[in-house]
Amino acid sequence: SAVARAQDGLGSMVSTVITGVSTIVNGLVTAVLALFLMFFFLKDGPRFLPWLSRQLPGRLATDIPTVAARGWATLGSFVRSQAAVGLLDAVLIGLGLWVVGVPLVLPLAVLTFVSAFVPIIGALFAGFVAVLIALVFNGLTDALIVLAIIIVVQQLEGNVFQPMIQSRGLGLHAAVILLAVTLGGSLAGIVGSLLAVPIAALIAVVWNYVREQLSEPSPEPEPVPEG
Repeated sequence: SAVARAQDGLGSMVSTVITGVSTIVNGLVTAVLALFLMFFFLKDGPRFLPWLSRQLPGRLATDIPTVAARGWATLGSFVRSQAAVGLLDAVLIGLGLWVVGVPLVLPLAVLTFVSAFVPIIGALFAGFVAVLIALVFNGLTDALIVLAIIIVVQQLEGNVFQPMIQSRGLGLHAAVILLAVTLGGSLAGIVGSLLAVPIAALIAVVWNYVREQLSEPSPEPEPVPEG
C-alpha cells in the first residue's frame, strides 16, 4: 500500500511538473510569436490592405479593405480612450494617496494606469495593493480613507468617465457601452467584459458601412434613344 501511494504521489508530481513546464514553454513561444508578428505588422502594415484588395474578387476588393481600415481606426481609438481613462484614474488616486500621506505614490499611480486596461480584476488588484500599503505604513484609519477614495474614483470611472470618453472616441452612446460591458461580462466573464466594447464598436463600423451602401441612390437608367 505504501509503495502504491508513493507511486501515485510520484506520478502526480511528475504530471504537475510537466504541466508547469509546458505552460511556461507555451507562454514563451506565444511571446516570441507575438513579437515577430508585431514587427511584421509595423513593417508591412501599410501594404497589407492593397495586397488584400488584389486577392479579393469583385466588389469585395473595395468593401472588405474599407471596413478593415475603419475597424483598425476604431480599435486605435478604443486603446487611446482606455489610456485616457487609466491616466485619469492614476492622477485622481495618486492625488488622494499623496494627500493621505501614503508612501510609494508614483509606483501605485503607475500600477493603477496599467491595471485600467484589465477590467474588474485590474482595478481590484491595484486597489488592494494601495489599501495594503496604506494599512502597513499608515494604519487602519488611513487604509479605510484610501479604500473610500478608490471606491469613489472607480465608481466615477465606471459610470461617468469611461462611458463618456469611449462614446466620443468610438461613436457609441454611453448607454450602449454600459450595456455591452454588462452583456459581455454575463456571457464570458472577465474576457467578455474586456472584449465587449471593441466588439460592439466593430459591429457598429460594419453596420454603418452597410447602411451607407444601402442608402446610396441607385444609378438612373440611361434614356433609350428614340427611333
